[in-house]
Amino acid sequence: MSEDAPVNTGAVSWPDLYSAGIAVRRMQTKLHLWAARDPGRRFGDLFNLVYDPAFLVVAWERVAANKGASTPGIDKVTAAGFEARAEVNGLLGHVREELRSGSFRPVEVRRVLIPKSNGKLRKLGIPTLVDRVVQASLKLVLEPIFEADFKPCSYGFRPNRRAQDAISDIHHLASRPSNYQWVLEADIKACFDEISHTALMDRVRVRVKDKRVCALVKAFLKSGVLTELGDREETHTGTPQGNTA
Repeated sequence: MSEDAPVNTGAVSWPDLYSAGIAVRRMQTKLHLWAARDPGRRFGDLFNLVYDPAFLVVAWERVAANKGASTPGIDKVTAAGFEARAEVNGLLGHVREELRSGSFRPVEVRRVLIPKSNGKLRKLGIPTLVDRVVQASLKLVLEPIFEADFKPCSYGFRPNRRAQDAISDIHHLASRPSNYQWVLEADIKACFDEISHTALMDRVRVRVKDKRVCALVKAFLKSGVLTELGDREETHTGTPQGNTA
């Protein structure tokens, strides 16, 4: 098997979650090692992994187990509506075929406004169930590649890292022998709302040369928003919070 070869792109054979998890972890380990060993490497042949049965099974499990699984997107469909394994496999088969044929198109996310402690409202974007599954699978493919480029001091939105870990490091560095004296807290205003799609895609392409994967990422960025009043808004910049599994 070549380094960029997919896990399994033959006839559809839906693995159980345990087997799927092992297959996905093996491929993720390879992707991460390749990325870590060669910082200048650009990956091709990734799109086949996005619709690989093992990746889709693990993606479904992550979506179904997420605490927001019962909240529907604009299609009003939730993971709880698919109870039988046959129903889940049917949904995943539909997703796989749309991805393989190139007919998959993400739809608008449903915007809800969540009150914040400071009295302001936070915009939350809720994708449809199918879009969440595709996003989760895409994340499984891309995350191990980009993880290789992150610094140890980065904690935001990374696997097995949380704010408490950053706080623990602060306590460590503020104690002997380091004795750091200052802790600075800063925030990028409306980062999720105003992030440049062009700048973001430029950074994705530094590591990914698979045009289908780049097109899929861009399609999610441009999918639009359906407001609480039922109006459609284009997404020329930014990415809705909550738009990944």
